[in-house]
Amino acid sequence: MTSLALDFIDSQRAQFTALSDRIWNLAELRYEEFASSDLHIRMLDAAGFRVTRGVADIPTAFVAEAGNGGGPIIGILGEYDALSGLSQEAGAFTCRPSNEIANGNGHGCGHHLLGTASHLAAAAVKTHLERTGQPGTVRFYGCPAEEGGSGKTFMARAGMFDDLDAALSWHPHVYTGIFPVGSLANIQAYFRFTGTASHAAASPHLGRSALDAVELMNVGVNYLREHMLPEARVHYAVTNTGGLSPNVVQANAEVLYLVRASRNDQAVELFERVKNVARGAALMTDCQVEIVFDKACSNLLENAVLNQVMYGHLQAIGSAGFDADDEALADAYQQQTLTAQNIETSSRSLNQAWRDPKALFDGIDPYEPGKGRPICGSTDVGDVSWVTPTAQCHTSCYAFGTPPHSWQWVAQGKTALAHKGMVLGAKTMTATAIDLFASPDTLARAKAELLERRGGRPYVCPIPDDVELPFRR
Repeated sequence: MTSLALDFIDSQRAQFTALSDRIWNLAELRYEEFASSDLHIRMLDAAGFRVTRGVADIPTAFVAEAGNGGGPIIGILGEYDALSGLSQEAGAFTCRPSNEIANGNGHGCGHHLLGTASHLAAAAVKTHLERTGQPGTVRFYGCPAEEGGSGKTFMARAGMFDDLDAALSWHPHVYTGIFPVGSLANIQAYFRFTGTASHAAASPHLGRSALDAVELMNVGVNYLREHMLPEARVHYAVTNTGGLSPNVVQANAEVLYLVRASRNDQAVELFERVKNVARGAALMTDCQVEIVFDKACSNLLENAVLNQVMYGHLQAIGSAGFDADDEALADAYQQQTLTAQNIETSSRSLNQAWRDPKALFDGIDPYEPGKGRPICGSTDVGDVSWVTPTAQCHTSCYAFGTPPHSWQWVAQGKTALAHKGMVLGAKTMTATAIDLFASPDTLARAKAELLERRGGRPYVCPIPDDVELPFRR
């Protein structure tokens, strides 16, 4: 029966490739993915899914479900948001903004592929449930704002994943394998300082500089770096310098901070220390500081039970079907646009050294439970993984060495090799979901593992209840 579902995916390849390319062209930012989400919804409606728009009070979020009920509920997670400032001509070998994309954005993380493959997998699972009459429900989640918006975290806060028996996802990458064993939790907040304006030459003694407070906060946090966990990270961007007139003592200034750590509790502890630095900077400059919580996401919890199931299907399905043209294209991108350091960085992400000289990774990185390198970044899939057992895979969609969030990643987003990797992701999620519908024991073991990894702790959303969605502030 699984082979029929995979045949369905092959029969829909052209239609979903076109969907992916259309979303690449739209390149909409977090919480602004109106056209992208609408494209998905119209196809889901036409295919007979029961679609609910605007879930979790987010206009660009939706849930589409199908099935016979009475059995497990398997969620498949999709994304479709782009990144700012990454407009890029498709297929180009130089950094060249696209004339097709007027908004200056680009799909530098491949979410046009991600959401489309997840949609395709949900459609394939739907046909399987209809054909077999097997009890169960497949639910496709349209998840906006993964990039800097923590869309799934807000959705988790609203209880959108509470009744799932398992969740599946994937991500386009430069290699094929199971998603790393963990990720970093993070918290992001604005620090808004208010002082007193004055003439910087005639009466500087009357002024209280909010910009001085921002600078002192940055200095203080930089000294803090020596005294935090090695895996932790702190980033900042000055978002308001107080104006363009140096002869005015700046009465207002703002800095945005993002802190990361291996666990939620560690991120909270580090965030409290950063807040204390901000309060100290305000005290030193006789200013006031307002701390505005923006967003957060949890660290990813590995689920070895589900990962092993997905890994088995990834091995069984095998290659994405890359051909000589795909290999030549990947080689051209590697030779003309990437450095040895890019390639070495990708190699460090693997669980096993890859010694194949080809520029297109067409193997499968080995998976062993509990082993491997957590990613140094963050993902809001982490919050889903605290609520329900979750598994993800990567598939090769780009030349090996291509860095995420780069113009090279965007440029390769409409290539045949990207489309083939997308289809492999869809097939892997489909086969995994079908397996889980027929394996209540596997789901029970996955849930038991989740409880063990949580260590008796319930899921607590890292975004407080009183924090509004970013677009409502």
